[in-house]
Amino acid sequence: MPMLRNLVYFLILLLVLLLVTAFAALNPGSLALDVGFRTIEIQKSLALTLAFAAGWLFGIGCAGLLLLKSAGERRRLRKSLRLAESEVKALRNLPIQDAD
Repeated sequence: MPMLRNLVYFLILLLVLLLVTAFAALNPGSLALDVGFRTIEIQKSLALTLAFAAGWLFGIGCAGLLLLKSAGERRRLRKSLRLAESEVKALRNLPIQDAD
């Protein structure tokens, strides 16, 4: 099964590589980007690739922050659960008092 998964990953990577190569070949021009203090001349395909990579990194960063937040919440909930369980255990060990 892992061999099949690796083969699928390889085929997807190969497909992406072919698409990137085709995109770069079909868009040979360049862009002039004004970044405020300087103008940069960059190829269209490289500009799109960099924008895609920046979006991907932003997405990974947002997902990482969300995972950190949920891990902290899970830690607080586990601590609360341990306290509640110890309270229930203590209450179960109390002797029963008759109402007179």
